[in-house]
Amino acid sequence: MSSSLVEEMNVQAPAAKVVTSRWTRMQNRKDQGMRWIFVGSATLVAVIIFSIILFVGYQGTQTFRDISFAEFFFSTDWSPSAEKSPSFGALPFLYSTLLLTALSIALAIPLALSGAVFMAKIAPRWMREILRPAADLFVGIPSVVYGFIGMTVIVPAISDIFGKLGYGILPAAIILAVMILPTIMSISEDSLRSLPGRLEEASLALGATRWQTIWKVLLPAARPGIITAVILGMGRAMGETMAVFMVIGNSPKIPHSLIDSTTVLTTAIVKDMPNTFYGTPWNNTLYLMALVLLLVSLALIMTIRIVAKRSELK
Repeated sequence: MSSSLVEEMNVQAPAAKVVTSRWTRMQNRKDQGMRWIFVGSATLVAVIIFSIILFVGYQGTQTFRDISFAEFFFSTDWSPSAEKSPSFGALPFLYSTLLLTALSIALAIPLALSGAVFMAKIAPRWMREILRPAADLFVGIPSVVYGFIGMTVIVPAISDIFGKLGYGILPAAIILAVMILPTIMSISEDSLRSLPGRLEEASLALGATRWQTIWKVLLPAARPGIITAVILGMGRAMGETMAVFMVIGNSPKIPHSLIDSTTVLTTAIVKDMPNTFYGTPWNNTLYLMALVLLLVSLALIMTIRIVAKRSELK
């Protein structure tokens, strides 16, 4: 190698180091800037969430200055507009909310799990590529559309069958079951598809049939994901308002059958909030209902986190 070439390489090496060092510093500054943006965004979201919880919690607990704990949670008399002795018993709303959620989950789980098993383990690939987007489309349909279909199709059908008005828990549960079906089905399918293939191969190698493998091996192995899907469906069912409001009847009483008109927490808030003034006992009671829903939602989220930490394979 000639001496001129060596001298040229010695001159270029420090210049390359300077360019590399400058590029590294620029990248470090960009990374640091993005890090602070992410930290700031996460902090802002946390502050907003805690602010909502504190505001709703404070306003809701003001209810107990005028109304006893026992009256709110255990009384069935809801007459807040009475002039002489208004009553704020929310037991019918609490009872109807739990009943509606349980019934909608009971209707949705068999169909959702059947669809998840079919798409994950039975359907050919081309059919799965069609069915999965089709199922996901149900999530994007506005809830008012579901409510309108319930009013014009399901409620008249129930009225013809039972000879009553048709409004109540049953039509609302049918609507909610359809609305939460895609959520439970999609998450359950992902949980089934994420299982290691050796589980199915080992079961079939031991002589189990296809259905025995699905029922005895795959579904138990995917139980954490399925439980997570069900809990998310419960949260969606408890928080739904407009579709339920249109088909449940909105009578503040405990239903004696599935086709009796009643009210749940969300519809009670929507129906009564325009009639109240901020800071009044009636208004504070509605905030307390919102706080109950918020606490239930937080409990469901914590349950999901606990389930997620469990091992998927026992």
